[in-house]
Amino acid sequence: MAREAVPATVEPHVNPVVRWTRELVTFYNEVIAEMRKVVWPDRAQLKDMTIKIIIFVLFIGAVIAIIDVIFQAILVRGIPSLFAGH
Repeated sequence: MAREAVPATVEPHVNPVVRWTRELVTFYNEVIAEMRKVVWPDRAQLKDMTIKIIIFVLFIGAVIAIIDVIFQAILVRGIPSLFAGH
């Protein structure tokens, strides 16, 4: 568990630079402790997730392209033709 940050009022006699340095060291140690808990994916999981993400991005790009074509047909070609007097 991460420790609660010590309020500045608890140690009023400590130099702010010393307090900042202590807090920085504590933060660094807590980051290292949390990073040791991380379970990293193996190569097969990484490859699988990468392929899924690439497919998802391509799909979203295609959806956006289709929406762009539809709006272009409506706004650039459709609306001006209403006022062209045809």
